Amino acid sequence: MRISRVILSLCLVSLINVASAGVDETVWQNTLKGQFFSGRTISKAENIIAIEAPYRAEDAALVPIRVTSKINQTNEKYIKKITLIVDKNPIPFAAEFNFTPLSGKADVAMRLRVNTYSYVRAIAEMNDGQLFMVKKFVKASGGCSAPIGADLDAAMQRLGRMKFKFPSSVQPNEPNLAQLLISHPNITGMQMDQVSRFIRPAYYVEKVKVTFDGQPVLTAKTDIAISADPNFRFYFVPQSAGELRAEVIDTDGKVFSQTYQVKP
Repeated sequence: MRISRVILSLCLVSLINVASAGVDETVWQNTLKGQFFSGRTISKAENIIAIEAPYRAEDAALVPIRVTSKINQTNEKYIKKITLIVDKNPIPFAAEFNFTPLSGKADVAMRLRVNTYSYVRAIAEMNDGQLFMVKKFVKASGGCSAPIGADLDAAMQRLGRMKFKFPSSVQPNEPNLAQLLISHPNITGMQMDQVSRFIRPAYYVEKVKVTFDGQPVLTAKTDIAISADPNFRFYFVPQSAGELRAEVIDTDGKVFSQTYQVKP
């Protein structure tokens, strides 16, 4: 009897998960696909990109997402753009990342806000226009409305500060992993200030541009799904010593920049 109940419970959970997934797929098929990629064919992307995300997020306002490429970035064939969509977020568009052959790898990682149980999708566009998609279902709740906290004044004082980090020494003519940390509260417009009890208007980073010696490595358009204090991991290929530069623009039009002298 106990075994039968366990089996029945597992079957019910499975049916619920299938139904939930079906609803989320309907949102994509009926609304989002046409909104963002009207009339275009999107293929499965197992041999182009992969996406990593937790099935159940520990913190809905800090969900780690990593998109990795499975092809080299060459002048003849490369991933030009990766778009991130969170189906059930108030604003499904999370970010758009643009790459070049100088990127070395079209890999990118960050932390997202996920507002309710939802698919997170990564759609890669090749330099010839082909589209490929991967997705992960993430269980999270309240990421876009999570409280700002009581340290907003401190956050505003360090507004726009940036730092580059490298997990290992930089190698010439090889894809090198870099990390860009940005101090910015990235307010969604859905959060209550814990001191004033008012809803703060949206205020977030919306453009990021990274170059090496003036040549584009990574450019991004971002929205409210990007977590507070954005943190991006990406690759670049230095042929020799040079300057890695980041420029960030937020929704108030404020421009922040940071440079790092790379010495392979």
